[in-house]
Amino acid sequence: MNNLKAILFVALMLSALKNYAVDIWVSPSGSDQNTGTKEQPLATLNMALRHARELRRLNDASVNSGINIIIKGGNYQLFEPVVIRPEDSGTAASPTIIQAAPGEQPVLSGGVNVTGWHKLAGTVPGLPTEAKGKVWVADAPIIGGDVLNFRQLWVDGEKAIRAKSEDGDNMSRILSWDHKAQTCWIPKPKIGDLSSVTGMEMLIHQWWAIAVLRIRSIQVQGDSAKLSFEQPESRVQSEHPWPAPFLSKKAGNSAFYVTNAIQFLNQPGEWYLDRRAGKIYYWPRAGENLASVNVIAPSLETLVKMEGTIDNPVSYVSFKGISFEYATWLLPSRQGLVPHQAGMYMLDAYKLKVPGTTDKKGLENQAWVGRPAAAVQVSYAHHTGFEACHFEHLASAGLDYVRGTHDDEIKGNLFKDIGGTAIVAGVFSDEAQEVHLPYNPKDQREICSNEHISNNLVTDVTNEDWGCVGIGAGYVKGINIEHNEISEVSYTGISVGWGWTKTANAMSDNHISANKINHYARHMYDVAGIYTLSAQAGTVIDQNYVDSIYKAPYAHDPHHWFYLYLDEGSSNITVKDNWTPSDKFLKNANGPGNVWENNGPMVDDKIKASAGLMPEFQYMLKYKAVNKNNQPINYDEKK
Repeated sequence: MNNLKAILFVALMLSALKNYAVDIWVSPSGSDQNTGTKEQPLATLNMALRHARELRRLNDASVNSGINIIIKGGNYQLFEPVVIRPEDSGTAASPTIIQAAPGEQPVLSGGVNVTGWHKLAGTVPGLPTEAKGKVWVADAPIIGGDVLNFRQLWVDGEKAIRAKSEDGDNMSRILSWDHKAQTCWIPKPKIGDLSSVTGMEMLIHQWWAIAVLRIRSIQVQGDSAKLSFEQPESRVQSEHPWPAPFLSKKAGNSAFYVTNAIQFLNQPGEWYLDRRAGKIYYWPRAGENLASVNVIAPSLETLVKMEGTIDNPVSYVSFKGISFEYATWLLPSRQGLVPHQAGMYMLDAYKLKVPGTTDKKGLENQAWVGRPAAAVQVSYAHHTGFEACHFEHLASAGLDYVRGTHDDEIKGNLFKDIGGTAIVAGVFSDEAQEVHLPYNPKDQREICSNEHISNNLVTDVTNEDWGCVGIGAGYVKGINIEHNEISEVSYTGISVGWGWTKTANAMSDNHISANKINHYARHMYDVAGIYTLSAQAGTVIDQNYVDSIYKAPYAHDPHHWFYLYLDEGSSNITVKDNWTPSDKFLKNANGPGNVWENNGPMVDDKIKASAGLMPEFQYMLKYKAVNKNNQPINYDEKK
């Protein structure tokens, strides 16, 4: 009898063990020499992942029901990306969940604190007269023996303005562009002699994209100045035809401003980094006390990489309640930035002397593109996810499912104050493949498929690269983008597709439904709330609410804005039951099989009311603030 009781006791204990997930705790006050219990937490997520990896390697019975890595609230400064590998994978029965401790907000940060601020005594060469006595200075952070290079600065969580030639949202206009000489003429700068200033950049607005060009020289002649630029962006900018600098007596030439010189530091909220002297200069906004505020410069480009291989992917790893903050992106400082569309930047591009390619007989240009960095990147993974996470204060993309992913869930997250696209999914073009050629890999495991992107709030994004989008998908299959709310975007709300081709490709069966898109096209036109490219059989766009498109102040064609836009090659797509204030739609060079049905202001108000965040996610709306500058809204001129 006693033996039977002992056997039953052991069986019960084993059964209980099977139903419990192991907990590994992390705390800012922990130590990586600890055991990882709640009482003895670790200090870093990297060490927690190592503990979890060892438990799985050894097939420890404690993980039969999963692993919870529980992170207590506070700031976790990263000095290298957190890498999640195939060896960290869980299973459906035993997932790994990286989550915030109940009621707490842990932050994985790629930023560095800037301290030691004091009011500038005297002056420095080039500082504008109006800034004297108002600017504060601090030593720039030193990383690896070098002065940290950065393009953004945050003061108590609010992005400061990199000193620029025009105040506020104002821009000037170019006078001409010489494509052969690769030079640009602009009005003579209002601010003194800039001929000896190094490190300046030009941001130029052109159609549906901007370009950032490092200035090599500036030569004043009378009331004008000639700019030349560094390579490789000088060549790419002058050789590619779409988008290009715009010259128009009717609409005005391309708008621009120049940035990154102390001569431009003439407004509260502006800053300048003198890398040679290792000094940061900042003019505080009203109410900011530099002796007590938290000033952060971003250091890491990527905070988390989840990367498997095509034959050994990462699986069943997810994040809940984690904040990803303060990531940088330095490519524009190293080689300029000449985007093609939706943030994909050109590596090479030029006009063809004799038009025509294997896929398009009339094509007159070719281009090859690279992909911007993202704060969190996922490749070759499945059944992963991000839920109730915050992506904030980022220089480039927020979350990027690059390739080879499927059955993942991005749900209930906040994307705010992001320089590029909030959420990216799928291959656009491999760097080695020309952008107009259809992508359809022999190994279909390369394709991002069956992703579920729902109930996310996307607001104040694309605030560095204005040609990026709220949610951008390339060659994807079976993607579900639904019940998201998108606002304060410089260009398009949701963009799905790539390639400009009617040829069958990797895309099919995508579903864009019940999203609320408003206050978009803050800067760029040739734009829509929802935009598609290329053939994507079985795709449905339905029950979305699109409204409030801004009057962009420097649009090349002030009438070229839309609520729904099926662009070149779009084929076999059904567009139905979408509420918009009018039928301001565009069907440009579409392929066959598209169906348009019941779109516009006549759509049932129930569809309008139910679009956007579902009730349980509407608490995030407290983070949304639209049209703070009272920018005018467009209304269809036909009405």
